Formats: sequence, C-alpha cells, structure tokens
Amino acid sequence: MRLPFPERIPLPLATGAAAILVALQQLQGTGFTFSIYCFLFIVIATIAFNLAGGFTRPSGSYVFFYAVLGFIFGIVWKAFLGEPGESNLVVPILTAQVFTGGITAMLFAVFVSRKLVGKRALLENVVKDKDMRNATIGSLFLGTSLVVTATLIPHGSGSILSAVMQVNRFLPLAVILGTTYVIKKSGGTRSINGLLATAMGINLFFGFVGFSKEGIFYPFLCWLVAASALRYRLTKSQVVYLILAAVFLVMYLVPYSQIGRNLQSENASFIDRIELSVSLLGDLGSMRREYVRSQAENPEERTGGYYNHPQGFMDRLTMIAADDALINITDQGSVFGLQGIYMDFANWVPHFLWPDKPTEGAGNAFAREIGGILSDDDTTTGISFTPTAEAFHWAKWTGVLVVAPLIWILLFTIFDALCGNAQKSPWGLLVVALFAHIAPEGMLDGAIYTMWFGAWSIIIAALAAAYLLPIIGTLVAGPEPTTITRRLRTAAGLGKTLPTATAGTSVSS
Repeated sequence: MRLPFPERIPLPLATGAAAILVALQQLQGTGFTFSIYCFLFIVIATIAFNLAGGFTRPSGSYVFFYAVLGFIFGIVWKAFLGEPGESNLVVPILTAQVFTGGITAMLFAVFVSRKLVGKRALLENVVKDKDMRNATIGSLFLGTSLVVTATLIPHGSGSILSAVMQVNRFLPLAVILGTTYVIKKSGGTRSINGLLATAMGINLFFGFVGFSKEGIFYPFLCWLVAASALRYRLTKSQVVYLILAAVFLVMYLVPYSQIGRNLQSENASFIDRIELSVSLLGDLGSMRREYVRSQAENPEERTGGYYNHPQGFMDRLTMIAADDALINITDQGSVFGLQGIYMDFANWVPHFLWPDKPTEGAGNAFAREIGGILSDDDTTTGISFTPTAEAFHWAKWTGVLVVAPLIWILLFTIFDALCGNAQKSPWGLLVVALFAHIAPEGMLDGAIYTMWFGAWSIIIAALAAAYLLPIIGTLVAGPEPTTITRRLRTAAGLGKTLPTATAGTSVSS
C-alpha cells in the first residue's frame, strides 16, 4: 500500500460520496435543507482543495483539514451512528449556512492567492540531500537544548527566551528531515532508523511530560506527512502496526493527557511532571476507565455534545456543536465586534515593546459568553472553535464573507510563496503538519498568529537547516561517511585491498 498525498480529489467521486451521505441522512430523518447544505459544503471544499493544488501546497492542506476536521468528519460520524444530522444543534440551518458560506469564502481566497504567488518558492531547495542527516541531528540537538533551557530557566512572557520558544520548530523539523533522509537514503525500503526513532522519542517525551495531546500526536503526524509526500510504500505488517498504534493513541494516551492535565499542579516543577507522568503511564487501564466514567457522568466537560452519547476522542474531533453554540448567541445579538482583529494583530508586537498588550484568549472569552462551559473565574482554559464560527461572531456575515477571506488570502499567499511545493520542501511539510491543528480549531486568531510567528519559525528553520544545523550535526556526530569511506571500511573488514583512487576515477570493490 502506497501512502497517498493527493494533489486533487476527483470531483465526480466527491459528489457521489456527498450524494450517498444525503441519502443516508434522509433515511435517518435529517431535514432536507440541512442535507443540501452538507452536500454543497463537500462539493465546494473539493473544488477549493483541487484549485489550491491539494497537499502539494500549504493552502490546500489548510482547506483539507478545515473541511474534514471542522465539518465533514462530524456529519459523517453522525450518519454512521444513525442519528439525524440536525439533532443536538440549537440553530442547525444557520450553522450549516455559516459553514457553507465559510468554505465558499475560502474558495475565493484560494483563487486570489494563487494569482499572487510566484512560480518559484522563496525557501525551495535550500537544504541539500547530502546535508539531510546532519541537519536532522543538528535540529534534534538544538530543539532539545532550547526546550530543556526553557524548562530549567524561569522566564516570563516578553522575555527573550519566550520569544525564541515561539519560533522554535526544531524538534518536529527533526522528525520530518529524518523521515525524508531515511526514505531517500534507503531507496524507499525503510522509513525509520535509530536517529529518527530518537527524534520521535524525544518529541514524545516532552508531549508526555506536558500532558499534551498535540505533543503526543505531532511526531506521528510529522512522520506520516513526510512519508506520504515521498509516496512511501507500506507493507501489510506496517499497516497493521500503524492501525494498532492509532488505536492505542486514541484509547489510552488521549485519556492519559486529559487526566494528567487535570491532576497537574499549577506550580508543578519539571521533576514533578515527570513523576506524575511515570505514575499515570504505569496504569493506563485505570486512566481510560476514569476518562470514560467522567465523560458519561459529566457531559458538560465534552467539547462536542453533537452526538446522543459520549464518543470519547471523536467528540474532540467534532467542532460542530461548539460552533453551533457560538453562532446561536451571535444570532441572538451577542456580536463580539472587529476588535478581535485588533487584538490578534497587536499580538505581533513584542512584549518588551508593549508590556500591556491584550493577551486574553478569544476561545476562553467566547466560551464564557456562551455560558455553561467554563466557570466565570476561569480565564485560562482555551475552548476551540472553527475560523468560520469566530468570523461570524466577529461581524456576522460580514465576518464570514469579507473579513475571513481577506485573512485567508494573506495566510495562503505567505506560506505558498515561502514553501511552494511541499513535496520538494521540508518546510512545506512542516506547515502541512502545523495546519492540521490550526485550520479546524485555531480560529482566525490562529491564522493571524501563524502568518507572523509561524512564518518566522519556518524561515528560521529553513535557513538554519541550510547553514547552521549541518554544522551542529557534524560537531555532534561527525561527518556522514561518504560512499568511498564506507567501501574502504567494508573492504578493510573483509581483508580486501582497494586500488588507489585518482582524480577523475571512482573506487569500486
């Protein structure tokens, strides 16, 4: 089985699948109007994905993850459960209209951004294949050093270390570079080696200690994105291992991260977090039982609520119910206003230049507006909404059809111009992995933040990989043996004598 990295999805195939979904919804009692909007959303999303260039461009990956994780996955799972698509929504038709309007605006943004992006990307081919191994080692060493330094040295918002950590993408970059190196070096026969396993293990360690679902899933996502870009062929046993790993992640590590975050003291030290992590990992079965019990007894703790019964991790992948609640209060007159844009762009200014800049999380503020999700004194917990729902809450249809596409045009133009074809650019793959989180649940806040801090992190990572990381890798692990050196070592081990190489000749055994 060869991993897919589609440049386009056949429109007749997507239209047929959407028609089948509509038929299932009608059999399950879904209103016809709601089903029509579902059909239109899928068709328009497919057109936008194809126009963007599919996964070969950052903009295409944004469209895909927004459409699939923001809306399509939820309505498909709802049909799979046999539940009417409108059930458990307060304003289902308006919610479906907002999603459909949002994907139409995104199609327009893709069309305009394609006109603004040149043929050659700014960061394309800045690192050579011969430097890939040492760039991986350098990225792993530098990323680990920065995280350890930030963990051990107290620092606050606005410090130099805090600014550095906002653009630190070296640990996930090590996984992408390492995967690319292994697959290319082996001629497609392997996708992991000791170096890559170390890189993924260190990423996982910090994910475990931070009780972060994103941190735990991210190294696997980075491997998958890089392997898919190179169209790596999986064996049957590898397919089985991947399925088992995915099941384990969802069934046990999602509960682990959720419960660990609840148990972690606000002032816990790094050692305290390690001790708690070891304790919880030693009893994952109990963690899962506690998680299931909590979901069943306290449905208000679910970020979903779209389904009749708790669906565990599936609730976390469903944005429709949270969006519906935000769209409902907006429709009733609670419009946040365009000051949200001011607050997001203000966040670009360094803290040392503007110590009192606004920092309140929009997701937290919106959740407290809705009510019943967070306590009034909880000003730190973040609740996720899609970019479209936030746009509607900012300025109703003006937000969806005018403000949101303008922001998306900027986002798509910046990253497509920087990275170009993701199959030729590790930075493009890093953006694809980043958009997997930002697109469906990062809101427009995440898009604005990413087009500045995310862009700088990509530029720094690319330039470092081209000029700095190979040097660090060489200092840490030594130069990679050349083909001639390897043959000399092999021959020496076999007791052979090789002819002396001269200029213009090659050495062969």
